[in-house]
Amino acid sequence: MNDFPKKLLFLIGSPRRNGNCSLLAEAVAKVAKATGAEVTTHFVDDFVTEFLKDNRTNRREDGEDDSQDGFRDVFFNDFLPADGVVFCSPIYWYAMSGQMKTLFDRTFTYYAASYPESERVIEGMKYKRIGLVLSSEETYPGVALGPIHQIQEYSRYTHSELVGVVRGVGNSRGDVLKDPTKPIEQAETLGETMFSRSYSDYRIDTERPAKVWG
Repeated sequence: MNDFPKKLLFLIGSPRRNGNCSLLAEAVAKVAKATGAEVTTHFVDDFVTEFLKDNRTNRREDGEDDSQDGFRDVFFNDFLPADGVVFCSPIYWYAMSGQMKTLFDRTFTYYAASYPESERVIEGMKYKRIGLVLSSEETYPGVALGPIHQIQEYSRYTHSELVGVVRGVGNSRGDVLKDPTKPIEQAETLGETMFSRSYSDYRIDTERPAKVWG
């Protein structure tokens, strides 16, 4: 552990700037900032405007792809240096938004072996604290299983820790504030404990204490 503020990046995959997903993200970010975290927030469609291309035919001589949007800047300047990332998305068709899915797809350009500095990129992608914020119109629990599973597997693939999931239910703007499960309070708790909450992910042969909370 060092004494520097933890860098926490929020990536919002909603096309609405003041929708329910954004409200939940703001609640996490506000409390995280109060704990001393260095918070950066981006809406994905501000910097991802192109799909992943065939890297075999769309790389320049220096290894860069020929996309003209801002993905590279955010990925290298904000994502890779971050200690933690909170992915925030509305649930569309039982999955994350297309904007957010495209962001994940685009990372392949830089961790693929065909990129000259892929080893450095891979190291930057690993060992992060991960949070997930979701909003949905439907209340039944299964609606969130798709995006949760994807972020769970992404976290394990990159040796990162999925430390918390917040889901709020709402349709019109601000509707999530009326959700009786109190997702705003859940979001504030995630912000407060993003870098401090205990994380465990056992295997059958893991040595572990008898009590979870000591």
